[in-house]
Amino acid sequence: MTLASLFTLFFSGVLINNIILARFIGMCPFMGVSTKLSSAVGMAAAVVFVIFGASILSWVLYYNVLDPLGIGYMKLICFILLIASFVQFVEMFIKKKSPALYKALGIYLPLITTNCAVLFVALDNISQGYNFVETCVNSIAVPIGFMLVLVLFATIRERLDGSDVPKVFQGNPIAFVVAAILAIAFSAFAGIV
Repeated sequence: MTLASLFTLFFSGVLINNIILARFIGMCPFMGVSTKLSSAVGMAAAVVFVIFGASILSWVLYYNVLDPLGIGYMKLICFILLIASFVQFVEMFIKKKSPALYKALGIYLPLITTNCAVLFVALDNISQGYNFVETCVNSIAVPIGFMLVLVLFATIRERLDGSDVPKVFQGNPIAFVVAAILAIAFSAFAGIV
């Protein structure tokens, strides 16, 4: 494990293998919360915290408890419980510290529990056989990529609200067209690494 390989892992997680645009995982909050930039930033911050924390704890749980006891097959259930606990903590924290953000995020905040991106990163770290440092790098790179795309997309959608879009494309249809264009643009990073 070199610094170059860690940088490649980070760069790949953020841009090349972006969880939304390359793998199409986590589309529910991507489409649902991206109508306003403030909501997108709040959701992105919550997702970064949850993915990073849950992935690290999942790795520790798997390699220190499940694998030594020979019950690695229980990882899915254990990871889901861990993620649900983490999301509850984040939800209570946001509700107490920022009621406006809590109200703006609405139903999408508790849906982080069922956001497949969170579970995907935790399981991917195990299946790829990452050590602890690689897990930390991947667990921060993937949600940063999620945040980058979510904030970019929200900014574009806010601009589209003031644009003259044909009636048949207004709302979600133009959002899907923009998401496809973003995916094409991000695919250009694939040749770098």
